[in-house]
Amino acid sequence: MDHTAPHPDDGSVSNVTDDDVTTTTPRLDPVPGEWLRVSPKYVVVDLLSNLIGGIVMFVAFGIPWFFTREPFWLLLPAAAAIISIVTLALTPRRVRSIGYRLRDDDLLFRRGIMFQRFVAVPYGRMQLVDITRGPVSRAVGLADLKLVTAAAASNVAIPGLEFETAEKLRDQLVALAETRRAGL
Repeated sequence: MDHTAPHPDDGSVSNVTDDDVTTTTPRLDPVPGEWLRVSPKYVVVDLLSNLIGGIVMFVAFGIPWFFTREPFWLLLPAAAAIISIVTLALTPRRVRSIGYRLRDDDLLFRRGIMFQRFVAVPYGRMQLVDITRGPVSRAVGLADLKLVTAAAASNVAIPGLEFETAEKLRDQLVALAETRRAGL
């Protein structure tokens, strides 16, 4: 069977046979290569954080019903419950989408399922590399690595790293930042 396809150079149309058409399409990745992932234990931390947030939102949205006893106000806590359930269901997939890569001149960070975010942070522009640990993260041995630059839009926080990995990565990034700044 013949298909028509636009010619990539001049936009003209040429015939393409079935032998020329591939049936499998590779996943589009704007930056191919090996991505380092966050710890699988981060799923527990994120689930617990989202569960606590959902409970607080459910209770807060139930306050109008508590004082008025109007059935209409029950829609707010019902909406909060639905949003929380969907968020909890998507959490494992969202955590798996978080990744980072150390390249020659920058650190590349990605996150997101539907709305993906890719940020490249040049080593020479890093002003601060910070490790933070909340109580739940500390309990499971995880930490967040925060990279601060002069541009607020390029600040990155890599969540869910093993504490030892976060410390090594911090030291490596600080050393890279110092060598890149010295060359400016």
